[in-house]
Amino acid sequence: MTQTIPAPTTSPRKVLLVFAHPEPRSLNGALRDVAVRELEAQGREVKVSDLYADGWKASVDRADFPALAPDARLVVAAASGEALTTGTLTPDVIAEQEKLLWADVLILQFPLWWFSMPAILKGWVERVYAYGFAYGVGEHSATRWGDRYGEGRLAGKRAMLMVTTGGWEAHYSARGVNGPIDDLLFPIHHGVLFYPGYAVLPPFVAYHTNRLDEAGFEALAEQLRERMRTLGTTAPLPFRTQNGGDYLIPSMTLRPDLGAPGATGFALHLEDGGQTAAGMTAA
Repeated sequence: MTQTIPAPTTSPRKVLLVFAHPEPRSLNGALRDVAVRELEAQGREVKVSDLYADGWKASVDRADFPALAPDARLVVAAASGEALTTGTLTPDVIAEQEKLLWADVLILQFPLWWFSMPAILKGWVERVYAYGFAYGVGEHSATRWGDRYGEGRLAGKRAMLMVTTGGWEAHYSARGVNGPIDDLLFPIHHGVLFYPGYAVLPPFVAYHTNRLDEAGFEALAEQLRERMRTLGTTAPLPFRTQNGGDYLIPSMTLRPDLGAPGATGFALHLEDGGQTAAGMTAA
């Protein structure tokens, strides 16, 4: 089975950076500024959603659906789908959705807190990714199971993570005590970015940031500038598309002839079984 998926743009002109750190004078703040300056120097348009500075509301609740009847039971997926259809999502959510549709590239920037993204950024995903916008789209049949994992509203666009962590790079290696960084970021890469259609670039990860001196920062900043220069040419992580024939429908399990015998885990969802993902993260 084959399928046609919009090719990611090779000349991205518009970049949305969603910034999730409470301190503008932090290393994350400095790296954000480096990235924005480099992108603008290339002639790219940049928009920044600074979640803490904007006072982003992180939790989903009834206030997100002002048209919902006061005595109605809140079912978040149904309520968000209805609000999307009727144009009654809150203005802050609508503004972020418009930015996502505008941008060729989405960058999520955050410190790795407790092995994941900060709560405010998770809340941004939960509120902005409304039913019918980022999920619950496309036909469900014997040959397709919705437009997701390589298809969807955001197909044809690119996305990447900018992540800082206080731990050493060895701590996040294949045998490191914290677990491989590719595994820790898989739920975000695959479930938040690839799910609605983004082509997901390898992440930019800065390790051991609590011990970074001036020379170390400048080396890191130059690595980041290079990543910004190559947003349109860096090869995405080779995730398997859901409707491309690799998965059995409707069980959505990988065909038994794919992957190494007896293998399990996240790497199975890469076309090369994980060989490409290893070592692809950049400092």
